[in-house]
Amino acid sequence: MRELKDYNIQFVGLKEGKHQFNYSIDNKFFETFNYDEFISSSIKVSIHFIKKSTLFELNFISEGFVEIPCDVSNELYHQEIDSEMPLVIKFGPEFNDDNEEILILPHEAYEFNAAQFIYEMIVLAVPNKRVHPKILDGTMKSEALNKLKELEIKKEKTAPTADPRWDKLKNLITEKKT
Repeated sequence: MRELKDYNIQFVGLKEGKHQFNYSIDNKFFETFNYDEFISSSIKVSIHFIKKSTLFELNFISEGFVEIPCDVSNELYHQEIDSEMPLVIKFGPEFNDDNEEILILPHEAYEFNAAQFIYEMIVLAVPNKRVHPKILDGTMKSEALNKLKELEIKKEKTAPTADPRWDKLKNLITEKKT
């Protein structure tokens, strides 16, 4: 994946202390992961990188939007993306990413690729149920919404009828008390 080389962070030459890496993410980024659910996207990602003697502390921050279809009306809208993801990088005998908050790189590593973490942070920031904001505030006018309201099942409000068997059981309880 040659396109993702831009997301390599070479930490061997970095001095101890704070560093920052900035990226602009659009649909080309998601195409490299074969992810095509976003119609368009414009997201700024910054990585606050703190290099310490034995580990690295990273904080991924993303701000922007993705354009996606609404699950209710199928209208396109901009879903705001505003998320943060911490990550600690330690060193060990072999690569291990079993823990989502701690990444273990082999001792001989000299760089690490942040693309997978950026991808996961953005995709997970989008809600599972995607609802257009105008539907939530009731201002959307759409043929799809009108059809859904027309097909909505109307519940009739009727008084619940009592089951005579329950009445007999209630009588047993009151008979025991007296």
